[in-house]
Amino acid sequence: MNSVVKLEEVEAGIFQITMEDRESKNTFSPALMEGLLESYEKIRESESCKVVILTGFDSYFCSGGTKEGLLYLQEGKGKFTDLNVYSLALDCDVPVISAMQGHGIGGGFVMGLFSDFVILSRESIYTTNFMKYGFTPGMGATYIVPKKLGIGLGHEMLLNAQTYRGQELKDRGIPFLVYPRTEVLEQAFKTARQLAEKPKISLVTLKQHLVEPIVKELPAIVEKEVLMHEKTFHHAGVKERIHELF
Repeated sequence: MNSVVKLEEVEAGIFQITMEDRESKNTFSPALMEGLLESYEKIRESESCKVVILTGFDSYFCSGGTKEGLLYLQEGKGKFTDLNVYSLALDCDVPVISAMQGHGIGGGFVMGLFSDFVILSRESIYTTNFMKYGFTPGMGATYIVPKKLGIGLGHEMLLNAQTYRGQELKDRGIPFLVYPRTEVLEQAFKTARQLAEKPKISLVTLKQHLVEPIVKELPAIVEKEVLMHEKTFHHAGVKERIHELF
């Protein structure tokens, strides 16, 4: 199994994906992305899996793009669509719970929002910080952030690229559970156990129905995000900001 992403069936019907790339602090390193793709493929092949818990380590859930990855995109050598990890939870047949016990930054936070259930940590930082680097958001952020957090807060997060503690987001009325960091995984398991009591065929059928509008609408949004990147990503100022902020 991948060295930085661990997949295990922790209880009957409950699979846990743990991202633990300590060297990169759970940025989208090649190893982390490869591990996520491998894990979801194994889940797809599993007959016993009914629910997935996605989590990180210590104070990190997922920290978004690496410096090298952002520079690669800035230089026009690729697109964020070349390797799709952001909507793996959406595409997963069974429900996915993002247990964001740690910081969710940029694409890492966006990836978590594509899950069916989201649980945040009071102490942790959450941000869609694309515009901090001077380029427009990608990875489906312009769709899923306002959809999950509401238009007002969603647009604020995308445009201002500010950071928010989980408690601040709770105070703003987000529709997600927010707990102290040490309790996030415990709460995820409570939800997972409730789901695992249901027949798998019913879970799969209902999830497919619930996410169908997102699955249909997302590709057109992503295409527009790629076009916006063509306008905004390749300026010299963006490259300078990447070097400065990392």
